[in-house]
Amino acid sequence: MKSNVVIFWILTVYFLLLASVYTFWNIAEHQRPEWVGTVAILLSGGLTAFIASYLALVQKKQGGVLIEDLPDSDIDDGDPEIGEFSPWSWWPIILAFSVALVVLGLCVGQEFWLSYLALPLVPIAVVGWVYEYYRGLFAR
Repeated sequence: MKSNVVIFWILTVYFLLLASVYTFWNIAEHQRPEWVGTVAILLSGGLTAFIASYLALVQKKQGGVLIEDLPDSDIDDGDPEIGEFSPWSWWPIILAFSVALVVLGLCVGQEFWLSYLALPLVPIAVVGWVYEYYRGLFAR
């Protein structure tokens, strides 16, 4: 985690230097600053500073070095239990397809009928995904 904090602080310094070079270059070239690029680069530096500060606080709260950061540890030593998932399940694909159809119908100007047809598929896919362990071959 310490290496991540250092990397994000380096990125923060880089973005702040880049913003100053970008601003001075535009002033030298066009006799005025270009505000959109300058603000975007400064906000990128602010974002990396926020991430670096957050990671430093998390590292301090956890009490130091994580298991994954030790040079003599294995990959499995710090492997937490992420949860249970079904690699054979088709429900996530059905849910993604139905949500994509709903959004596509909303994005394309005159095609609202596509959203109306695909919208009932979304709760069906959610219910199917949630309750797939209560039916069929993998019922508990």
